[in-house]
Amino acid sequence: MSKSIVGVDIAGSSIRAVEVADADRARPTLVRFAEVPTPEGAVSRGEVLEPNTVAAALRQLWSIGRFRSKNVVLGMGNQRVLSRDLTVPQAPLAQIRESLPFQVQDMLPVPVGDAILDFYPTSESQSENGPVVHGLLIAAIKDAVLANVRAVQLAGLNPVGVDLIPFALTRVLVGRQGRPGTVALVQLGADTTSVVLATNGIPQFVRIIPSGGNDITKALSGRIEIPFDQAEAVKRHLGLGPGGRTVDDARAVAATHDAASELIASLRNTINYFANTRPAEPVTQIVLVGGGARLLGFPEALAEQTRIPVDLGSAFAGVATARSLRPEDVADHGDAICVAFGLAVGSRAA
Repeated sequence: MSKSIVGVDIAGSSIRAVEVADADRARPTLVRFAEVPTPEGAVSRGEVLEPNTVAAALRQLWSIGRFRSKNVVLGMGNQRVLSRDLTVPQAPLAQIRESLPFQVQDMLPVPVGDAILDFYPTSESQSENGPVVHGLLIAAIKDAVLANVRAVQLAGLNPVGVDLIPFALTRVLVGRQGRPGTVALVQLGADTTSVVLATNGIPQFVRIIPSGGNDITKALSGRIEIPFDQAEAVKRHLGLGPGGRTVDDARAVAATHDAASELIASLRNTINYFANTRPAEPVTQIVLVGGGARLLGFPEALAEQTRIPVDLGSAFAGVATARSLRPEDVADHGDAICVAFGLAVGSRAA
């Protein structure tokens, strides 16, 4: 088997890793995966606050998962990363990237020296001044990226790339699966929800919403005055479904519905904004993934509010698995590990 690489997803509730062989080929092989709980207070919405504590968790993760590779790709996908439309004169991509600091200062909320910049080309056209390239400017706050990289290095691992999580998910859930037309890919995580609009597999628009499944649980916990862990269990059991047999069940469903409705409204507004600014590219499908995607009734509510069909995505369609992995284990953990898998597969350093 060829040299492997490991995608690492440092999230608010868990740190997950997925090792993949033949990552850049048409049919990659899932070799092994594992996850450990994120130490309390060590990570906030994907940003490492305590590198030494996270490094200890990563060492534990490598021990549990028995990963053989120390080459890792990290993901960024929180409010410390922004995406903006950008059009530049046509030039080699390396030259465009070198020129970014001189072109984008007015587009950034921080000094250009405090950001890591990248450009993702999406199309080309002619302007009055000659050929131009349209694309997405990606800017990540340098301190946030370096804190995550530092934690990985302290764990004795070798960070070979940092990728935008929405791009990683687009590769494995839209591009590799050949979904035609314009698709809205929604990843509902614990602390953040990422949305990427892609046309024929090419990302056109990215938004990161600073709320996720944990925010729904916190709202439920506060409304019916029960501990967070108990509220999580109630949320998973009842979801947005019928009110249940008791008054307490009905109160819990109502609280969950109110919190989820705020997130659904943000998703609807994001998709509508894209549709209004690009009327020639109608959104034909929503692909929903992530740990929060399985909340009972959420896909149906999202489809009703957006009037767009919703499909629960699987990142592992057409993926080979090592003999040591049971298909049912991959299926059970698919939502949790899809980000880490996407980071490993066909990764591009940012």
